[in-house]
Amino acid sequence: MKFVSTATIVICAVALFSCKGNDSKTTADSKPFLDTAGMNTSVKPGDDFYEYVNGNWIKKSAIPDDLPGWGSFYAIYEDNLKNLRGILEEAAKGNSAKGSPEQKTGDYYAAGMDTVAIEKAGASPLKPMLDKIASVKDYKELVNLISESYANGDGDLLGFYVGADDKNSAQHIPVFTQSGLSLPEKDYYSRTDSSSVAIRKALSNHITTLFTLTGTDAGTAAKNADDILALETEIAKSHRSPVELRDPQKNYNKMSVADLQKQTPNIDWVNFFAKINAKTDSVNVAQPGYFIALSGLLASKPIELWKTKLSFDYISSNASLLTKAFRDANFAYNKVMSGTKKDSDRWKKMVNRVDGGLGELLGQLYVKKYFNEDAKKRMDELVSNLQKAFEIRINKLDWMSDSTKKRSVAKLNTFLKKIGYPSKWKNYDDVTIDKTNFFASAKSVQLHNQKEMLNKIGKPVDRMEWGMSAPTVNAYYNPSNNEIVFPAGILQPPFFNVNADDAINYGAIGMVIGHEMTHGFDDQGSQYDEVGNLVNWWTKEDGVKFKAKTNQVVTQYNGFTVLDTLHLNGELTQGENIADIGGISIAFDAFKMTKQGKSNEKIDGFTPDQRFFLGYAQSWRENNRDEIVRMYVNVDPHSPAKYRVNGPLANFDPFYTAFGIKEGDKMYIKPENRAKIW
Repeated sequence: MKFVSTATIVICAVALFSCKGNDSKTTADSKPFLDTAGMNTSVKPGDDFYEYVNGNWIKKSAIPDDLPGWGSFYAIYEDNLKNLRGILEEAAKGNSAKGSPEQKTGDYYAAGMDTVAIEKAGASPLKPMLDKIASVKDYKELVNLISESYANGDGDLLGFYVGADDKNSAQHIPVFTQSGLSLPEKDYYSRTDSSSVAIRKALSNHITTLFTLTGTDAGTAAKNADDILALETEIAKSHRSPVELRDPQKNYNKMSVADLQKQTPNIDWVNFFAKINAKTDSVNVAQPGYFIALSGLLASKPIELWKTKLSFDYISSNASLLTKAFRDANFAYNKVMSGTKKDSDRWKKMVNRVDGGLGELLGQLYVKKYFNEDAKKRMDELVSNLQKAFEIRINKLDWMSDSTKKRSVAKLNTFLKKIGYPSKWKNYDDVTIDKTNFFASAKSVQLHNQKEMLNKIGKPVDRMEWGMSAPTVNAYYNPSNNEIVFPAGILQPPFFNVNADDAINYGAIGMVIGHEMTHGFDDQGSQYDEVGNLVNWWTKEDGVKFKAKTNQVVTQYNGFTVLDTLHLNGELTQGENIADIGGISIAFDAFKMTKQGKSNEKIDGFTPDQRFFLGYAQSWRENNRDEIVRMYVNVDPHSPAKYRVNGPLANFDPFYTAFGIKEGDKMYIKPENRAKIW
């Protein structure tokens, strides 16, 4: 899963606890929430703790054919899909009042499940836009059409969204980001390893297939694929790498619309804002190099090439709304990167689509049926305890000055804490759902969400708005709001269990809470102050010391080999690694404040401290296909699960004490070389 860093939502994987036990003593008021049968005790804890805790489970677990992996998060995610399916199938019976959450979500689900009507429509829903693209005569008309498409809920090439101004976080600003590529990031167009070559070939086949499905002859479709791949290879040269994109200062380039027009003369920005019916004096162009290059390419490349590119992008972005042939083409392409063996069931796709498009309508129904208010109370307690533990840790730091400590504590204590679901639900009154027309219904949802975003331009930020729906099994930190958010979906057994002992909950959800808190103080989050502004609030000396400590984390994780000779990218993953190291430390300190944390009573033969670390490691257990692991290493800021366990623990002194880790053990790091930031 992923958690929010700068403008991106980042995912935190969650834990699954099987209630199997051994013959060890269990306290009267606690269940054996650890899957001891899944452990591989032939491995020393100090050699590979992840394998020690999860080895037998990994050996025996099978990955479902329609998934790229299997493990704690996957299991909870799949269970949640089933719960949401039940809600939607009941709502789809059509017994609800018009305009109600039940009617709109149920009808949308029903429209998407009506594959007979979808097959009958064929590719015809694409025709109006494809005809408009075909009628374009030059790049100026092309840019005008792109501008119109942003107003209508689509959009292409301009990478546009509306978000908080990083240096004036109370106000919204239009943001423009690099775009125009079909592959995950720029280096996929130039790498010569067999995996990258295969992915480029898959993209070429995908382009060819989509064009043939919309009536283009095979020869022309194949030529289109070659032309688009060549154009995107050229566009990729202007892109920043995933590591470069981690620098919020470099991604902040606020300028007037007039200045942007001077830099990119072939893009009519005045017309763009007129088309979307918005007025603004300033914009943030996150990656100016891309837009400068795009402006040149628009005028220098043949218009027919750009029309081909726009046509493919439109077909591709809407293929999931069309017939089985289009959906099969999507799967054939995506499986090259995911490794999945078969496409997921239609109902799963529709549950995800309803949640993604009408999330706060579905969220209301989900919370009403499944949310445990006791879980919210327990989470409030956990979050407060972790805040206290974090404050104590900050005040004890031996490398930070008193003035920076004071600002750090101020930031920590002004976290906006969101737990469960929004205090106010969004309105979807302008959405029209037609049970007989899935494509039109999807476009109505899309247009609503686009209008909602566009209406924010020039207006204050609503800090109570959520970036995830309530059913989401996830959590995030958003630096512009200085907020930590835990949707209802994550606050459920077996990941978070109100009946489990504190060691389990603090090791699992407690670490996630600490992780999100630490994101406010990682290499990116630390650049934002307590009100969410991108501003330097550190002393120069403290900044130098912090950089040295983060570099130590980068070096450590660069040393991990994931597949064959494929190493982790310590720079790309440093924010998540810092948050993992900080998260486990804060969670453990908070656990030690509890009654169980202060005791030595064993459960299942393990001490409270050992259960804390066992629960933590089990929460991250998973098997992933090689294809998805390879892609994650290239583009994902998170380390693979094994290194999210072994990496932080190898740097954490209490882990050494709990399991008697000694010099000579494979995970052992000399005390002076252990990474300790927060």
